Amino acid sequence: MTAELASIIDFIRYAASRFAAADLTFGHSHDNPIDEATHLVLGSLHLPPDLPPAYAAGKLVQAERTRILELIERRIAERVPVAYLVGETWFAGMQFKSDRRALVPRSPIAELIESGFAPWLDGRPVETALDLCTGSGCIGIAMAAYNPDWRVDLADIDADALALAGENIGRHQLGDRVLAIRSDLFGGLQGRRYDLIVSNPPYVTNAEYAALPAEYAHEPKRGLAAGEDGLDLCLRILDDAAGHLTEHGLLIVEVGESERALGALLPGLPLVWLEFKVGAMGVFAVERADLLEHAAAIHAAAESRPKPA
Repeated sequence: MTAELASIIDFIRYAASRFAAADLTFGHSHDNPIDEATHLVLGSLHLPPDLPPAYAAGKLVQAERTRILELIERRIAERVPVAYLVGETWFAGMQFKSDRRALVPRSPIAELIESGFAPWLDGRPVETALDLCTGSGCIGIAMAAYNPDWRVDLADIDADALALAGENIGRHQLGDRVLAIRSDLFGGLQGRRYDLIVSNPPYVTNAEYAALPAEYAHEPKRGLAAGEDGLDLCLRILDDAAGHLTEHGLLIVEVGESERALGALLPGLPLVWLEFKVGAMGVFAVERADLLEHAAAIHAAAESRPKPA
């Protein structure tokens, strides 16, 4: 049957049909089998996602056909995310290397980067920024690429993730303005202050993690799970961020479905929940001044957490 497949579009259509029939979970950059199939086929051929339509009729050589069919079967049988299968993905319009050392890039923060963080940074000078819990480095690297006058630090506790981030820094030739630092949240950033701190930390609850589809088991657990309510790391970030923000600094954090739990835990903290093209996505912004004003309540909530092992 597959011997009849010849062109790029043939393989995209075939893969999409197979993926739809296999009842896969689409949660790593895509939400449907057609986009997933397009990523797999074009990624395996090292072609961009905005490939001109005329190329879709291009015929594949035998080695390419064999490789794509193997990847289709692995996606179905092993439930490996496509980004890991082809070794790359796209975030904020930029290509990033992706493998099991870090989560597959997929944060809605990409939309904020592409829009210049409007209106939150309108008129606010930014010289230094931090991507905390950077993983693959996608958020911080994209911030630097979109803002040529920013210096950006990438921080993560995991040495393997930082090595991947370093490879992505090199891929985009941003080593003169982007620095990867190994740090347990702010622990290794003594003396560093930023005009903007952006973080997509682990925020999946223990119960949610236990129920995740098989695709997520291929990602590092420490990049996803964050305690009973998903807030173990977020509260530590809130507790320490003011000391690493400049006077008019801004903190932006993604907490996903843990938004409600955070609001209940710190009802007085004036968090601004950001709206995206698809609606609310569990991302908040908070000013340094508000973190200082509510420091006692934040610290009490953070101290009530189980200490990390």
